[in-house]
Amino acid sequence: MKNTNVLELGRAVKQLQNLNHRRLETGLHEIATTLAQWDALRAIDNNLGASAHVLAEETFQTDQSFGTLATRLIEKGLVERCQGVGRALMHSLTPTGRNVLEQGLAIARRINDESFRNLTEAERAQLLALVRKAVE
Repeated sequence: MKNTNVLELGRAVKQLQNLNHRRLETGLHEIATTLAQWDALRAIDNNLGASAHVLAEETFQTDQSFGTLATRLIEKGLVERCQGVGRALMHSLTPTGRNVLEQGLAIARRINDESFRNLTEAERAQLLALVRKAVE
């Protein structure tokens, strides 16, 4: 990577992430949710039985931030919380929460198609592989 400016690369990755997040936030506004809320619903659905700590890590939040977010989702009728093993709290989606998740998935697919429209399918696959490799 001697010939590539790593600072420029890092900024480009951040710029793409920021653009995509802003587009998602705007799109999710259509269904009266936020990116953070929708991502929490996605994480809960993908990690059934996971502790709040695991869900916080999955959504790039602190335990305290995720707890506050989960409380808001419960108040909105999107999530249910029950006592797990020991002090762990378990979360699950309500039917309303599942509906918001599914509507959000359709919006996210549309937004991500727009975000990556200038890339061929092969380039998308290559970019995904490269990003995953960089994260390792």
